[in-house]
Amino acid sequence: MSIIGIESLTYGVEDVAESVRFFKDFGLVFSDSSDGATSFRLPEGSRVVIRDVGDSRLARSSIVGPGVREVIWGVDSRESLETLVTELSTDRQVRCDADGTVHFLTDFGAAMGLRVFTKTAVVTAPDAINSPGRVNRLNQHRKWRLRAHPKVIAHVVFAVPEYEKAAKFMCERLEFRLSDSQRGFGQYLRADGTNCHHSLLLLNANAHFPGMDGQFRFHHANFGVEDIDEIMVGANFMTRRGWAPSAFGLGRHRIDSALFYYLPCPAGGEAEYGADADYVDDSWVPRDWVEPLFAYSHFVHNLPPFLMNPPEWKFTYLTGIQPKAEGRDD
Repeated sequence: MSIIGIESLTYGVEDVAESVRFFKDFGLVFSDSSDGATSFRLPEGSRVVIRDVGDSRLARSSIVGPGVREVIWGVDSRESLETLVTELSTDRQVRCDADGTVHFLTDFGAAMGLRVFTKTAVVTAPDAINSPGRVNRLNQHRKWRLRAHPKVIAHVVFAVPEYEKAAKFMCERLEFRLSDSQRGFGQYLRADGTNCHHSLLLLNANAHFPGMDGQFRFHHANFGVEDIDEIMVGANFMTRRGWAPSAFGLGRHRIDSALFYYLPCPAGGEAEYGADADYVDDSWVPRDWVEPLFAYSHFVHNLPPFLMNPPEWKFTYLTGIQPKAEGRDD
């Protein structure tokens, strides 16, 4: 069975026009508008779908507030889809659309779906990096960009009250892999058919962290761009278009090495430009980040109060647990 990543994210939003304007400025390419929905398509073939939060066609779930209301996971083949559906059907209602998309509710109340998905190969060409004593780019300047254009939907993030149980469901029922555990804060899960460090992050909705209020909420979606230049050109373009800048500014996570730039999004939560994340496979050994703030970032441009004192360097390795998301007892 192989889930190869996110095929589509369907948002339930409070202001459709403003949300559509945001994603156009963000760099997504408009696809179509029909049946009460506006769609954007990324170069890999994945989609962002916008619906009014009151639209009866939105999937029902226990999520609170605006944002992503349904995640459709792309599956590599009809055979894989049928295997997953047969297993899910043992203890929950599974509904199949005329186009073959299967919809269901997870144990933690999230609306999800499965669809056979053939990704379009994405070709990027980041500029070579020069450094003192190492010349990789001679007599050639870096590319000049006008704006960002995300290529892929890398991951989606939800705050979940019982996040460890939710991670266990995703691993046992949908074959996700645990990439890393940020103790008391969240679990990073990779779909079995992709090498992205994580396709889904389940945050602890009860963590002592800004924005966590104990409720099941959408947090953010990550849209992959080519490099740091594309991130910051996109960030500058969004500011010029009147959108609020990121509270953190540019940063790099330690837990997956990824560059990040989060923007408040009128569709709910945040939209993240991301680049240069770790890629892993089944030989990767998950880590238990004992000090969760150490895992959060290597650097942040706008240093928040909770990172003013450098976090302790502390993590251990979790061995012998794949493909289950079983944490340590200590």
